[in-house]
Amino acid sequence: MTKEALLEVRDLSVSFRTEDGLVRAVGGVSFCIRKGEVLGVLGESGSGKSVTMMSVLRLIRDPNAIFAGEVLYKGRDLMRLPEQRMREVRGAEIAMIFQDPMTSLTPVYRVGWQIAEQIRAHQSISPNEARRSAIELLGAVGIPNPTARVDDYPHQFSGGMRQRVLIAMALSCNPDLLIADEPTTALDVTIQAQILELIMRLKDDFGSAVVMITHDMGVLAEIADRMVVMYGGRIVEEGTREEVFYDPQHPYTWGLLGSIARLDRPKPQRLTAIQGAPPSLLHLPPGCAFAPRCPQRFSRCEARPPLHDKLGTGHLDACFLEPEAKRTRRAVGIADPGLAPS
Repeated sequence: MTKEALLEVRDLSVSFRTEDGLVRAVGGVSFCIRKGEVLGVLGESGSGKSVTMMSVLRLIRDPNAIFAGEVLYKGRDLMRLPEQRMREVRGAEIAMIFQDPMTSLTPVYRVGWQIAEQIRAHQSISPNEARRSAIELLGAVGIPNPTARVDDYPHQFSGGMRQRVLIAMALSCNPDLLIADEPTTALDVTIQAQILELIMRLKDDFGSAVVMITHDMGVLAEIADRMVVMYGGRIVEEGTREEVFYDPQHPYTWGLLGSIARLDRPKPQRLTAIQGAPPSLLHLPPGCAFAPRCPQRFSRCEARPPLHDKLGTGHLDACFLEPEAKRTRRAVGIADPGLAPS
């Protein structure tokens, strides 16, 4: 285990057998999460973010799924834990806020009962004590009049309120690691800000580490300590928030940054976009997965680039370009990823 690492993922691969062939959803991902930090996982839809984190908790039960690699949590490999021991870890030590609160909550049970069930699954307390804890948690996440709302059903809550219920459930046992899978998706900006403030405040109160999965770079600019950028089921860049935003090394990250409107530049007529579409995970390119869309591609991209630290600072990227060449081309690439020189 890396010093002070709470969770260390080593060469994790996830594939699914289908009628059309093998879907390689995650291909050899490695990273670590330290105590008390916020790790941002960034990438387009289909890049492998959610599958990676659901595999960490062993929530993928598809009989056609194939797993490889190690997931070390406090020195224990979660991939090899007996199911009963794994159930003790889920919720109590590692909790997850899922992307869609409406489908994550059971519609026929009251929200207070669902939170209390989570608490009683991991703590030896009475139903009345669990109910009181549920009311306290609903109040802590900003649900007004929690004593009355504890007996409401999920459909009686708004989208933002349902997300708060999921956060209350995830934090009910004070987990050491909280995985938040796009918790602000489909919420208006004021509710997004409240959700992020809530997660950060509760992280500070409980001392938990947080993994924030998102495609919203603005969210990560606000709260992340370190960032992992994923593309085609693989990590293409990893570094601190400052490194990824102010000294990005991978052309895919340049494209993501170039697609965001900047307040310190003239207003563009239209936002730029990365040309092309993400690759099929059934037929990944043999070399760099981003090469078919990359204006910087050259002959070496026919081989798969390793994730390496060319700068010697711990800032990793999977691109064959030398740092000097990247600095020369990056300004043009961020200004317009479709016009960068080949």
